[in-house]
Amino acid sequence: MSIGNIPQHINQLAKDSNFKPSIRIGKAGLGESLYSEIRDQLAAKNVVKIKINRGLFERSDRVMIWQEICQQTDSILVLARGNVGVLWKS
Repeated sequence: MSIGNIPQHINQLAKDSNFKPSIRIGKAGLGESLYSEIRDQLAAKNVVKIKINRGLFERSDRVMIWQEICQQTDSILVLARGNVGVLWKS
């Protein structure tokens, strides 16, 4: 699914400042327990906001990090801004 096929209400939610991150990626980094938690939250809510702790990954690596998370959780990246990303499960 392409970015253009994401429903407008999902895009609006992703940009809403009141929609707070429900998952933080810390020193433990990426792993099966993190992917499992993201999958569980996506199954319950369809949309998850994730925050990566500052300094954990280089700015240039974030694109690959979001791609890896999306691939492992079978989700779509709706928004990536700085160290925050919003994933959607259609």
